[in-house]
Amino acid sequence: MKLSSDKLRNVALAAHGGAGKTSLAEALIFNAGATNRLGKVEEGNTVMDYTEEEQRRTASLSSAFFQYEWNKHIISLIDTPGDQNFFSDTKTCMPAADAAVIVIDGCSGSDIRTEQSTLFADDNGIPTVGFINKLDHERSDFRAALDSAVAALQPKPILVQLPIGEKTSFSGVVDLIANKAYSFADGKPTVIDIPEDIADDVETERAELIENIAEADDELLERYLEGDEIKDEELIAALKAGTKERQFMPVLCGSATANIGISLLADFIVDALPSPLERAPFPAAEGDDIAFDVDAPFAGYVFKTIVDPYAGRLSLIKIVSGKLGKDGNVFNTNKDNKERFSQLLYLAGKDSKPIDHAEAGAIVAVAKLKETFTGDTLCDESRKVTLKATDPIAPVISFAVEAANQGDEDKVFSSLTRLQEEDSSLGLDRNAETKEILLNGIGMVHVEATIEKLKRKFNLEVVIKPPKVPYRETVRKKVRVQGKHKKQTGGHGQYGDCWIVLEPQERGGGFEFVDAIVGGVIPKTYIPAVEKGIVDASGKGVLAGFPCVDFKVTLDYGSFHAVDSSEMAFKMAGSIAFKKACEESGGVLLEPVMNVSVIVPDDFTGDVMGDLNSRRGRVLGMDSEGKYQVINAHVPMAEILTYAPDLTSMTGGRGTFTREFSHYDEVPGDIAKKVIEKINTESAE
Repeated sequence: MKLSSDKLRNVALAAHGGAGKTSLAEALIFNAGATNRLGKVEEGNTVMDYTEEEQRRTASLSSAFFQYEWNKHIISLIDTPGDQNFFSDTKTCMPAADAAVIVIDGCSGSDIRTEQSTLFADDNGIPTVGFINKLDHERSDFRAALDSAVAALQPKPILVQLPIGEKTSFSGVVDLIANKAYSFADGKPTVIDIPEDIADDVETERAELIENIAEADDELLERYLEGDEIKDEELIAALKAGTKERQFMPVLCGSATANIGISLLADFIVDALPSPLERAPFPAAEGDDIAFDVDAPFAGYVFKTIVDPYAGRLSLIKIVSGKLGKDGNVFNTNKDNKERFSQLLYLAGKDSKPIDHAEAGAIVAVAKLKETFTGDTLCDESRKVTLKATDPIAPVISFAVEAANQGDEDKVFSSLTRLQEEDSSLGLDRNAETKEILLNGIGMVHVEATIEKLKRKFNLEVVIKPPKVPYRETVRKKVRVQGKHKKQTGGHGQYGDCWIVLEPQERGGGFEFVDAIVGGVIPKTYIPAVEKGIVDASGKGVLAGFPCVDFKVTLDYGSFHAVDSSEMAFKMAGSIAFKKACEESGGVLLEPVMNVSVIVPDDFTGDVMGDLNSRRGRVLGMDSEGKYQVINAHVPMAEILTYAPDLTSMTGGRGTFTREFSHYDEVPGDIAKKVIEKINTESAE
């Protein structure tokens, strides 16, 4: 299989979960003769959903890849996940595609993930084609699905096919440009007469299609308005141009599981979607963007990593310029080092097959690169470039992970690090304060699937639980206290004596130490020891053992002993003074407050705002994004540890949110009392 650039079509299948992307991929592959059976998602026997986790959940958890031949072209399919828990993979794999087929559920229409798919395509400047799927289902409604797409998606959806029959009577499609009807048997189209009952609809929709296409071409529009006849060849040429230039989104229709309309979609992919050479240059992190050019020096973008505990790391590369042979050396500009590969591969589901040559635009894989990860640029050393990486969707839910078996703690962290190489939307951290391994994901299902993968790939079992909230303590009022450490042990004793003024700073003001000693009552050599004692003691406050922050200490008096004083004695004196001052000042518990942005359809705005208020949130304002509302709020971290599944339940999966740390704020008295009691009880136990 020679991957020459002009004969390539790299196409992402994108939409919300359950729209039928994987079933569509299976039908396209089957019709091309690349498989001998039409796999079914619910039976767990598809080529694209091949991991145990995907088969068990009957859903795509990661993008899958397959290359097949159709009409003397090589089609490289990227079957992306639609579940919001795994939707980051759709975003980060989209730069590898040169076009996207947006699958619209014929039963439920488009939703927020469908709309986001078109936005991802727009971010990468690639054209889109709509495909209304599932038209043979009992609950399908072609018009409602089309209307939902027209209302929500960009660029403008324009209809190029009409279905023949409805629901279980759906049997074929009408091509509005060719003005031909097709029925299907075993996926193969047969030209038939346009049914009389839809003849008027076909005429009306064809006239509207011609008008929509003509609007994208000034010369055609002028002729159309003057009543000139526009030939089919001219319409087809204008449709192709308008599609590639993202002036509109052609909408086709069919049923993947019934294999109706799929071969016409395959033809459309070859005929109307661009080769990589027709794509806009790939954005560079700095300097000029890089054109898709076979004759230029090699440059490639690593858009995905697959980790196998036995075979090692597999790096998936979008070749932007130049060529790759079956082995060679490349330069990683992100890591500033050379990498060597000994085999060039293309992917067909879970299988990888060696190839000898690939050109600009191709999607290929190489194994066992030592320092290369997702988002890196590989290039020829003669032209060092860095391509712009796509940021993953930020994680929004956190869990503390503990090894189920003693002694596996280090293995758990290192294995999760390997999985993070594969899934860039995972967050992983060791919290030095709480001594927890924190696993951050996009949702509960995302975290659960990661834990399942950890068991399957590395044979490690873990327990997950909500993470400890990193509270802080601070002081309430200004006080002056003495800290005195005096100990006689025979021979040299220990003596340190200091007076400090402790006072609160504004929130976020940090720690400030002021040396106000005059007259040498404490020698200069001991003053840093007092500060060190205060700093050490502030690491564990007096309320519940949390770090104390935002305070100022002024050292203004003290005394020393010529023989018994030492740095250690004054460090102890500083610690004693600080603890006494905190008790007298009246400590305050602080909690982390998050900036939260919730994106929901208009219908759920009231429910979500009410729920945020019940979580002690403070709504800051709202913005509109199409038919969605963006609610911005400050919410305490303790109240949104499990917000992801709650929002999914509240909005039927149509709501999404992002969060980031904002500031620390005082915990209300009654809640602070409960937190302190709980922490102290756990510490005692």
